[in-house]
Amino acid sequence: MATMVDVAAHAGVSVATVSHVLNDTRPVLPHTRQAVLDAIDALGYTPNTLARSLVTARTRSIGLAVSAISNPYFTEILQGVEAGALEHGYGLLLADPHDDPQHERKVVQLLHERRVDGLIVAPSADPEALLRYLGQHNVPTVFLDRLVAAPAGRPFRFDQVCAENAEPMAQLVGHLAERGHRRIGLVAGLPGLSTTNERISGYRHGLAGAGLPYDERLVAHGDSEATSAERATDALLSLAAPPTALVTGNNAMTIGALRALRERGLSVPDDLALCCFDDFAWADLFAPRLTAISQPSKEIGAQAVRLLLDRLASPDRPARTVRLPCAFVHRTSCGCAEPPRTSGASPTDLSQKSPAKGSLS
Repeated sequence: MATMVDVAAHAGVSVATVSHVLNDTRPVLPHTRQAVLDAIDALGYTPNTLARSLVTARTRSIGLAVSAISNPYFTEILQGVEAGALEHGYGLLLADPHDDPQHERKVVQLLHERRVDGLIVAPSADPEALLRYLGQHNVPTVFLDRLVAAPAGRPFRFDQVCAENAEPMAQLVGHLAERGHRRIGLVAGLPGLSTTNERISGYRHGLAGAGLPYDERLVAHGDSEATSAERATDALLSLAAPPTALVTGNNAMTIGALRALRERGLSVPDDLALCCFDDFAWADLFAPRLTAISQPSKEIGAQAVRLLLDRLASPDRPARTVRLPCAFVHRTSCGCAEPPRTSGASPTDLSQKSPAKGSLS
């Protein structure tokens, strides 16, 4: 089995230079680095990760804690995190907190005890125990998708990355209002999550922009998952004056809403128009095709890795919150006619306004 000494001899450099290339402990000239990498490849050298971690106090591993890993949105975030980690030579340890604050605290501790260099976490609706543990143990952490409010009067030391939520939701509501709808329902996410709060805020802003009043009876919480969303949709449809259009707060709740509509024998968009926050792979395969907000999920994951690596390199720098833009994907579940198919068509930029259509209300 090849050793670092063999690699150094093959590359014509010192063992210390090989160590610097492997551990990123000192800048190495590009041609020298390439010579070392070529020697590693030629000899089939495999670094001793355990020995290296003892020297550098780093394991070159990242802990990722996200709930609903089966959700296509978080699956794509996971792909972005994994690609970003591998690009920089980091491995990934994965845990599911199940959106439960106590379980969240437990799995984060387990990841930390495995000596990950840092954590990327999609926090629960009640992250108090999580924040307390991370603060006590000074764990480099990036929050993704869901933001955590900074404590009043105290510096916030955690980086965060998420998509824009309020403006895209407002555009969905505004588009339905342009279609003539005056009673637009919302199946909102789990109470307490920043994504839920921001999307409700966007919903209200969209109503106000269309000159429509806010009616709390038209908002039902689907708790960010399909079964609850099915019940929430059924409750909205049971109102004396039910909505003529519906917006769902994530892709799992869209599935629940569609189930509720099917149980009642209602069709989209003939009986009820539907728009959803979160695009997903099969949204284009439904009949009708689902009008949706597409989040940059893979880029959210990749950005979280970049923020974490920046934090590891500069532990004392100010915390950053990064928001990434979404795209409006205009299809037909909103009641619009099938748009013409064009080669290489891309989602609509959120700054563009959708054309008004005839009244459906």
